[in-house]
Amino acid sequence: MPRWLGSPRPHDPVTRAADTRRLLPALDPRRGDVEDDALSARRRSALSRMGTLLVEVSPPRLAAALILLLVVPGLVLGFASLAASLWIGLVSRRIVSPFAGAWPTLVLLAVLLFGVLAGRTLFRLAEKSFWSLNALAVQPIYTTCREALRHLAERLLARRAGAAGLGRLHAFTTLAAGLIASGLAVLVLLLAWPRSHWSVAIPDLDNLHLLVLMAIANATVLLAAYFAVAALVWMFADAAMPHPRDLEGFAAAVPAARTWRIAHLSDLHVVGERYGFRIESGRAGPCGNDRLCRTLVAIERVHRLKPLDAILVTGDLTDTGRSAEWAEFLDILGAHPALTARVLLLPGNHDLNIVDRANPARLELPISPNSRLRRIRALAAMDAVQGRRVRVVDQAAGRLGETLAAALDPHRQAMARFADCARPLGSKRLAALWARVFPLVMSPDRPDGLGVILLNSNAETHFSFTNALGLISFAQVRGIAIACAQYPEASWIIALHHHLVEYPWAARALSERIGTALVNGNWFLRRLRPLAGRALLMHGHRHIDWLGECAGLPIVSAPSPVMGAPAGRAPYFYVHTLAAPDAGHLRLLEPERIDVPERPQRATGGRAAGRPRLPGTWPAGIERCHPASPEG
Repeated sequence: MPRWLGSPRPHDPVTRAADTRRLLPALDPRRGDVEDDALSARRRSALSRMGTLLVEVSPPRLAAALILLLVVPGLVLGFASLAASLWIGLVSRRIVSPFAGAWPTLVLLAVLLFGVLAGRTLFRLAEKSFWSLNALAVQPIYTTCREALRHLAERLLARRAGAAGLGRLHAFTTLAAGLIASGLAVLVLLLAWPRSHWSVAIPDLDNLHLLVLMAIANATVLLAAYFAVAALVWMFADAAMPHPRDLEGFAAAVPAARTWRIAHLSDLHVVGERYGFRIESGRAGPCGNDRLCRTLVAIERVHRLKPLDAILVTGDLTDTGRSAEWAEFLDILGAHPALTARVLLLPGNHDLNIVDRANPARLELPISPNSRLRRIRALAAMDAVQGRRVRVVDQAAGRLGETLAAALDPHRQAMARFADCARPLGSKRLAALWARVFPLVMSPDRPDGLGVILLNSNAETHFSFTNALGLISFAQVRGIAIACAQYPEASWIIALHHHLVEYPWAARALSERIGTALVNGNWFLRRLRPLAGRALLMHGHRHIDWLGECAGLPIVSAPSPVMGAPAGRAPYFYVHTLAAPDAGHLRLLEPERIDVPERPQRATGGRAAGRPRLPGTWPAGIERCHPASPEG
């Protein structure tokens, strides 16, 4: 026991450091313990983590979430079909009997007036509800069925099939998954069909109970019919997609070609505490912020030897998107101004979709302001780092528009007010702003230069345990087409967080496959096929490195320099060299791997070794918070 526990604590730093060193050999809290492993995918199985979820789930919050996310959209969809049948019935009867009296005329005028005033709103609500149900239930069910069959087939047959037969095995399991999912949907449709009603009369409006049952049955039939067809469409689309493969070689350097050097980072998972807990990282979590500091030091060393053109960070900059985590990230980055001027950021699922990092069973209601608040924080950080270097796409004009900083200027006060009080009345504009700013484009410096397109690949979710779902919207794909058409001779890096395809090797566990890749990854790759030869895809999310190719497009995955490395290896990242031997042609040269050596933690009288005291310099555009006043 240190002598100062029973006497006044000494103020001498050397004495305090000596006392601390006597404590640490038995238990070093900076290296974490079993509690840090609670959500670690490496130390706990998916079944064990699912058990934790079931124990911790809140029944009232779960019931409220199911009502808002499933019951209400289903009723809206079912009532929309009944309202349509009522409308058609009234119109047809009015046409057949134009002189049946004043009552039908008044009802018809009321229906027509309601349709004119609220028809578009109702249609948008029905459309939003339909796609909400689609993203929540239809697509995950098909994807889960497909990946479960693939995983089972790989475990049983992958060794016999070999690398050449893995593609055929995936195609066969895709066909089987599509047929199974479509068959189940047809079965549900047949069970719900007898209880559905597709015509309703005005007297039926008096029986609310009957209307609700008819609406539920109609919604079930519509969704089941859609799912049966969609599963077959996805099945054929997935089976016809070229199988991804490892990149077998790199282009040779051409002396006359223009080249760019890109440092690719991802999944930094910064936390707001020096030795804070990190989701899924186990005992490597408390060391994460220190690893990031040393990673930036290594990048700065590389940059001094041979300058970098860009430092691309493909998402998950923070662990849960809290303000303290963004502050810590900006502090760490602010210590390297030469690097900050080259950093390009995009959001990951941990920046936007984590409800509670300590409790994956916690649900967030759709009406909660926290989800929008996390988006505002991400926008503010991207504005601080790259706001004057990237541009938004003006979809209406079909060209690149103003910078991100200029696009945010009219909304800065609204963002600050929402961050201060989170009132929902002023949040609709901010929701539209978030959808409008992506994709973000760093334009080429000349017509045949290299541009970077930053995407938001995160699907909206309200559940920590399913936060990893990814989706690329049609509007972002159109934005890519607009940017590339404006610079037809340029080459492009298309950056996103989620991986587009499952890698061409067998996964160790089913949990590695479910809910991580883009739901519409195959569709997205098909839309990018015209860019083959002049575009390179870069992503993160998997925490591991992979260089591959699919549909003629090179795909580069970044390892996480923070979330741990394989046993016996130091964390690392890559510097990629891209070359354009002629206009509109992009080649990937052999990358350079940079190791970030681990170093032991030592007590130094108040600060951890290797964690320098950072100067109070933040990227341009962000003012350092002042200490709280005595009044609070």
